[in-house]
Amino acid sequence: MNIIISHASEDPIYIQIVNQIRKSILNGEIMAGESLPSIRQLAKDLQVSVITTKRAYEELEKERLIDSVVGKGSFVSGANKDFIREQRMKRLEEKLIEVIRESQELHMSFEDLIAHLSLLSEEDSTE
Repeated sequence: MNIIISHASEDPIYIQIVNQIRKSILNGEIMAGESLPSIRQLAKDLQVSVITTKRAYEELEKERLIDSVVGKGSFVSGANKDFIREQRMKRLEEKLIEVIRESQELHMSFEDLIAHLSLLSEEDSTE
C-alpha cells in the first residue's frame, strides 16, 4: 500500500490517509480480508503520529470499510460487498456529473456526448 502525505494539502493528514485507503479498497486494489499495516507500522512508515493513523483507521471502521480485531490487526471488511459496490457507484455518478458539466461547458449536445462515450468504449474494448 502506497500512501503519499502532502504537507501542502488543506486536508488533515488523517483525512489524506482515509481517502487513499478508501480509494484503494473501492478500486479493488486492496481486497476483502487483506490485512492493513498495523497502526504503529503505518505511523512509522509515514512518519506521522500513532494518534493520526489510529484516527484514520477509526474513520474507515465507521464507514464499515475495515474491521479491527484486537491482537490481530485491521482488515478490509468482507461483509459489505454491496456497500462497497454502492460506494463505487456513487463515485462513478460523481465522475459522470463532472463529465456532463464539462460537456455542457463545451456546448456539446447530449447525443454528441453519448457518441463520444460510445467511441471511447469501443476503443477501450479493442485494447
